[in-house]
Amino acid sequence: MIKLIVGLGNPGQQYEKTRHNAGFLFLDRLASELGVFWVSQSKFQCSLAEANIGNTSVMLLKPTTFMNRSGESVGKVARYYKVMPEEILVVHDELDFNPGVLRLKISGGHAGHNGLRDIISHLGSNEFYRLRIGIGRPDQKQDVANFVLSQPTKLESEMIGSAIELGQSFMAQMVSGDIATVMNKMNS
Repeated sequence: MIKLIVGLGNPGQQYEKTRHNAGFLFLDRLASELGVFWVSQSKFQCSLAEANIGNTSVMLLKPTTFMNRSGESVGKVARYYKVMPEEILVVHDELDFNPGVLRLKISGGHAGHNGLRDIISHLGSNEFYRLRIGIGRPDQKQDVANFVLSQPTKLESEMIGSAIELGQSFMAQMVSGDIATVMNKMNS
């Protein structure tokens, strides 16, 4: 069962529509769909919202630290609310998938994603779920950091939006713990 859904991104208007903020975009759309509002929590360095998905109460979390320090916020909230790593779903951008591809997995390494690296460090575990939203890779001439911190093209944005809609259609199943079924449907 999922108790905490974390969206990764960078705070600030200049990053709002960048590829790296796919996790924030996912959670903002989910919060809007559920009719819940974000509350700034300075002691946890995040914005939090409480929601009911299906018959389950969950917390939505957007760290207000920058991406590379996301684990500080996630770790504080997980410890305070006694949420185990395996009850956490982290939604993030994924360079290794084309725009619009969506995959769910549990555990694993950080694959160079600094937000995941920091979460693993602060939780002391990699045993959390990851909902990975494909953003594609830059061409060989473009720096990866510049790529993830830039806005996607209109077509890429539409494809990322479709992946987000697909992910949200599975939220009730994911939260209730029916992860294997969701993985089979989403990852095939």
